[in-house]
Formats: sequence, structure tokens, C-alpha cells
Amino acid sequence: MLIALCLYKYFPYGGLQRDFLAIAKTLREQGHQIRIYTREWEGDRPNIANDLILVPTKALTNHGKDREFNKWVLSHIKQHPVDRVVGFNKMPGLDVYYGADVCYAEKIRQEKKGWLYRFTSRCRHYLEFEKSVLEKDATTKILIISKKQKTDFQKHYQTEDSRFILLPPGISRDRRYQNIPKDARNKLKDLVPISSDDYVLLQIGSDFQRKGVDRSILALASLPDELRKKTHLIVLGKSNATPCIQLAKKLEISEKVHFLGGSNQVPSFIGSADILLHPARSENTGTVILEALVGGLPEIVTSECGYAFYVEKAKTGIVLSTPFDQREFNQKLRKALNRKILDEFKRNACIFADSEDLYSLADYAAKAIVNK
Repeated sequence: MLIALCLYKYFPYGGLQRDFLAIAKTLREQGHQIRIYTREWEGDRPNIANDLILVPTKALTNHGKDREFNKWVLSHIKQHPVDRVVGFNKMPGLDVYYGADVCYAEKIRQEKKGWLYRFTSRCRHYLEFEKSVLEKDATTKILIISKKQKTDFQKHYQTEDSRFILLPPGISRDRRYQNIPKDARNKLKDLVPISSDDYVLLQIGSDFQRKGVDRSILALASLPDELRKKTHLIVLGKSNATPCIQLAKKLEISEKVHFLGGSNQVPSFIGSADILLHPARSENTGTVILEALVGGLPEIVTSECGYAFYVEKAKTGIVLSTPFDQREFNQKLRKALNRKILDEFKRNACIFADSEDLYSLADYAAKAIVNK
């Protein structure tokens, strides 16, 4: 079977991109031919595709580029047919949509965008492309990774139950706590001036505003003096850090907040930290939540994250209330920075990592794509 995989942009540090690679690899191992369409590919090109086609676009805006991409791909497929068209972003013409994105219609409702925003070309584009995939009587099969997605999609588009397939998580088994480098903490000392008894807070993810990095900085600044002096925040990811750097400077904790950019050494950072912070404003799932969990790292997350329920189920950390309250976050962080509490969270995480299926997403996704 010849399968086309469509992804607007590949970069090596995103959760969606890791799922994309895992699914492509699984399909290839099953003997299928893979053709990848993308606007941009950043980083190494793994040997998983028969063809990797960089689609030319000229538009100045992202949504303009998306539209050009979709038109070009559909035209190319018409001339060079495939058996399946799988999209990892919402766009017309898909047989299967891998739903890693939140429902855009619900997102703008929650963010209380003014009615004028709905008339912008950006908003109209994203709603149009979303509707093409999810509207009632469409034929696209929808692979979802959180139950909340189905609720939101059906609320706005009345999508039929039969078109949804809920996938288990797809954390790589080599991310489990048994494989975390034993010298991870010492390696961190080469990058950040920490002492052996300091607390290390870790935040991972691009789009710092949506991930709530500012919230983490405020929580760090709120700690009692003695505790704050021995606590550091490590931030990994590619985003505009300037507003966060300015906030840390304003709060006089610049020396405690460290932006280290994107990294392919996430397991090492997980092994070096004491707690993961993920106070996201919106998050379809939050793959990093499960990466931390299987790595044995306690967590504080917002309930807006689709995978937050795993933290509650496994008793590996704290899920903050909705609506978000910065004072609650400050208090919960202060309470969690206790070695006895963190050790209990860590034990629970290791037990859960060994007993639950958090690893089979790619296998289930490949089966759904082939049997569409």
C-alpha cells in the first residue's frame, strides 16, 4: 500500500513530530510505501520514506502557506495517486486525520475572541479547514489521543461517533525510568550552576506563552527566600523567550531561570530534575507529561492538559484546578518541594510506567490507517 503522510512542518523537538515519525516507521516496517509531503523539514532525515517532497509555498502568512500546501498536494496526488492520504494537520482531502491539535472552534470560544476576529482571514481559514475534516457526513476517519477532543469536535461539528478512533499514548519505551542516564544530574551541573541539594524545576515545550512559562516564573518567584535560593527553573524549547526573560528580570530571579533552547537529550534532563512544571493554558494532550511520568519525574500540571488525568490516576503529582489560579500554583509548588513527597510521587510513577500501556500509539494508528 502506498500511503501519503502530510505534515506542514517537521522539527525534531515536537510531540506531534515524534508521533509522526513513529507512525511512519511502523507503517514502513509493515511493508508499506511512504510518501511524505511537508513545507519544511528541520534536522536529520531518517530513512522512513520512499519519497520526501518539500512543497513550495510563497505566501507570507502561515495560513496562506497552509492553503497553498494543501492545493499543491491534492494536485500532485491527483497526478500520482496513493492508497491513503493521512494528515497530521487539518486540511481538505484526507482519508485519515491524526488529531494532535485542539478543536480550533472551541479554542476561540474559550479565549473569548471578539466577533471581529471571526472575520479575519486567519480565523476563517482555520475554521474552514477544520470543518472540512470534522463536519457531519464527511468521510475522514479521525484518530484522537484524548477524549476531550471528541467532546469538543462533536459540540461544534456533530461528528459521527463511528468516525473516531481513540488511541493509547505512544511514549517510546526507551524513555522509561530504567533507561534514564545515571549521571544526568552531574551533566546538568556542566550547564547550570546548581548544588547537589538544590531543587530543579523543569519545563519543556515550544510556544512558551501557551505552555505557561510565565506562570512557572511567577511561582518560582513566590517561594520563601531560603527555598527560592536553592531552586532553579530549566526551560527547554524553541520560542520567543524575551517576555519571560524580562519577567524573570523584573522579579529579580534571572539567575534562577535558565533557557537552554531545544534539545534531543530530554531523558537526561528528566533524570536531572526534581519536578516537571506544565501549567499550560491549553494543551490537547501534553506528551511531555507522560514522558516525565515514565521517566519517574513528579509533575504539576493544569487540568487543561488532555493527559492530566494520568497524573491523578497514577498519583505522580498535582493537577491544578480550573479556572487557573496563580496563588494555588504558588502554594502547591511550595508544598511539593519536599523530598519525602517527591520520593512518593516518583515511586508511584515507576509503578505506573511498568503496569500501564502508555506505548502502543503507533501500532494502533498504523492499523487504523491501513484498515480505513
